[in-house]
Amino acid sequence: MHPLPDNPPHAGGPAGSTVLARVVLEDVENALTTSRARQNDVNQAIADLQQTARFLPEGLVGPFILHLSVQTNGLVFDVRDARDQPLRIYRISLTPFRRLIKDYVLLVDSFDEAVREGNTMRVRAIDMGRRGLHNDGAALMVERLRGKIDMDDETARRLFTLASILQQRR
Repeated sequence: MHPLPDNPPHAGGPAGSTVLARVVLEDVENALTTSRARQNDVNQAIADLQQTARFLPEGLVGPFILHLSVQTNGLVFDVRDARDQPLRIYRISLTPFRRLIKDYVLLVDSFDEAVREGNTMRVRAIDMGRRGLHNDGAALMVERLRGKIDMDDETARRLFTLASILQQRR
């Protein structure tokens, strides 16, 4: 278990009902590559979630602490209250995400390589493809969690980023 970063929650929604006060990635040490860029992606996604997420599990009131992990080819959303007490666990299969995650990780690696090379034309082309895959992953995340957790597209994008990092080393 590795909490990343510990930013204060924003005051969104009624009494913070949609706020992710903290996001904890389980087994993140095993998931992260040695790439500083990947670590930065994780840190940025978590910071964004803690500042701007619209995350509302059906029938629950936040703020929430989310423990996110990959277990047996499933993405597990362990939703907890502000005192880190369990509220509900949701599990979605990663099988529908498998191809998107694989392609997304390859594009992110290619993007990093193009940045190191200073090839701006290649960076732009890869970034367009990466954003498209990111959007597809976010749409699938919203679809798979429909009726369980209501979220906006930006929240789904950040969660797809984290799912990709967690799944990458499995």
